Amino acid sequence: MSDDKSKWLTWKDVQGDNARQVLDHGFVVLIDHMGSDSDIAEAARISYGKGTKSINDDRNLIRYLMRHQHTTPFEMCEVKFMIKMPIFIMRQLVRHRTASINEYSGRYSEMSDEFYIPGGEYLAPQSQTNRQGRDGEMDSGTKARVLARMQHVSRVSYDEYQNQLEDDLSRELARITLPLNNYTIIYWKANLKNFLHLIHLRADSHAQQEIQDFANAMYELAKPLFPLACEAWEDYQRDGMHLSRQEVEMLRVMTDKEKWLSYANGQRDDKGLRGKFGISQRELDEFRSKFGL
Repeated sequence: MSDDKSKWLTWKDVQGDNARQVLDHGFVVLIDHMGSDSDIAEAARISYGKGTKSINDDRNLIRYLMRHQHTTPFEMCEVKFMIKMPIFIMRQLVRHRTASINEYSGRYSEMSDEFYIPGGEYLAPQSQTNRQGRDGEMDSGTKARVLARMQHVSRVSYDEYQNQLEDDLSRELARITLPLNNYTIIYWKANLKNFLHLIHLRADSHAQQEIQDFANAMYELAKPLFPLACEAWEDYQRDGMHLSRQEVEMLRVMTDKEKWLSYANGQRDDKGLRGKFGISQRELDEFRSKFGL
């Protein structure tokens, strides 16, 4: 076995406050970042020359930008990660083409002997309603057979990979013997706007569980760097809801204006309403306008 393998990073090499362990051999490390919430706000303020700079004003401005999808100021900030993940999960990450990515090369260096073997709780049958997902329960006997086959294939494929290297086959060809659960390492960098788009798709409950695990780890590390932007994203994107024209029209018909006025009066004034729902006066005015209240 060559010395290249000794350079392969493990969780013990990277663990710290800026890192999270994911799956059996994987991890996410926040390598670097650029910018802050204040940079987002200042980038927006350049549009009209000047503005107030208090934290509260920054929050209201960032929420306005997120609510109305004025995304350019969020592109002023960046995050950079080092991620060790199975190749089949990495393929889902590289679908986000706005990121800058560099991957460990199996042409230059020897591939790792680490393979992703799912925990039993991750094993489930093919969904009958979703062609790209899993659903339901698998009996313990079937789980044991599946895991044994995965472990066998991983071990045998790596042995053959080593045999081909010993026969002096080039690394770039020998690696084709390895299955998709082999681990790779990448550097991944994106601006905050595109990073949040990645999280929106890959941390969603409909995404594959393994990519959810990586996306959640990435977001957990990035959120403290941009608390106001992430708060706004959670409120308006992750936990918000987008309605079609037809849905809006139906809701307008269904909305009982008298009941709303009675409820609003019960909160005494707009200040009471804003406090009840944690929104600004502008958001309250926009809500009233949307539904004719």
